[in-house]
Amino acid sequence: MILMELFWAFFQIALFSVGGGYAAMPLIRSQVVQAHGWMTMSEFADLLTIAEMTPGPIQLNAATFAGMRVAGFPGAVCASLGVVTPSLLLVSLLAWLYRRYRSLSVIQGVLGFLRPAVVALIASAGLDVLLLVLFGGHKIAPQSIRLLGAGLFLLALFLLRRRRLSPIAVMLLCGALSLAAGALFGAG
Repeated sequence: MILMELFWAFFQIALFSVGGGYAAMPLIRSQVVQAHGWMTMSEFADLLTIAEMTPGPIQLNAATFAGMRVAGFPGAVCASLGVVTPSLLLVSLLAWLYRRYRSLSVIQGVLGFLRPAVVALIASAGLDVLLLVLFGGHKIAPQSIRLLGAGLFLLALFLLRRRRLSPIAVMLLCGALSLAAGALFGAG
């Protein structure tokens, strides 16, 4: 039963996550944290981290990780199949439709109006993770801010946006700094 639940949950996520992996994060959170209680918000943040840093599509990585966490290897397979099946079917259909009707202005109009919704989905997922990093899931208050998380966030943002450093280099640097801070000060 749990295998079917995993397949169905990730099938729905993939079916409605217009905009790609990051846009799917609020839907994944809704299923694995809120609807089914398979993970806590902290575990979900770990899922995001692991899904982002492993090679491959973030949505598939997240499904595989969640499925493994919930039901072992069979769960990973079912969740992964659930997340790729709608994409396989929909992309095949859409490619056929787009090739046939791409010159219609209504198609261009629909695509243009979907872009703001996709940006909002990505921003929502990013804001949830940012609040977890800054406040650790606690009440948002100046006295509960995590200074190491805030400092690493600002450093990473600066290095990515202003210095145009490689995301891999920034992730490695932040990981090393976090380990060093944990070893020196017991922070993490």
